[in-house]
Amino acid sequence: MKIKIGPYSKHRWYHNFLYEKFGIGNEPKVSVHIDDFDTWNMDHTLAYIIEPMLKQLKLTKHGAPYVYPEDVPTELRPTKKELTAYTKNGDTDSKFFERWDWVLDEMIYAFACKATKDEVFMRFDITDQKGMKAEQKRISNGFRLFGKYFESLWD
Repeated sequence: MKIKIGPYSKHRWYHNFLYEKFGIGNEPKVSVHIDDFDTWNMDHTLAYIIEPMLKQLKLTKHGAPYVYPEDVPTELRPTKKELTAYTKNGDTDSKFFERWDWVLDEMIYAFACKATKDEVFMRFDITDQKGMKAEQKRISNGFRLFGKYFESLWD
C-alpha cells in the first residue's frame, strides 16, 4: 500500500469562483495504490493507519463532539441537570471533554489490539475464557464507538 496525501491549501476568496466556474477546488492531491495483499487482512492493515491517526487527533484536538451518556462509564455520565443545561443552552459540564477522551482511548485500544492481534490474547491463560471474552468485548466496543463517532473524527 502506498498513500500520499498532500497538504490542504489555504482557502482564498477566488477558490469558490474557480470551483463554480471550472470545477477546480483547493483539495489536496491524493494518490492511493492498493496491492492485493493489502485486502487479505484489511482490518489489520487499516489498524496500522487508524491507530496513529487517532493518537494524533487526541493530542491535537481543539474540541469535542457530544458523547452519548450510555457510551461511557457511569462516573463520566452527566447528571439530568447537566443534560438539560446542554440541551437548552449548549452548556458543557466538567466531564464533557473527558467523555470524548475516554471514547478516543477505547478506539485507540481497539485498533492497537487489532494491529498486534497475535499478542493480545497471549496475555491470557487458555483456560481464562472469561478474561478473553471481556477483552474481546472491550475491543468490539472500541470498534462500535469508531463507527458511531466516525463523523466526529475532526480537529
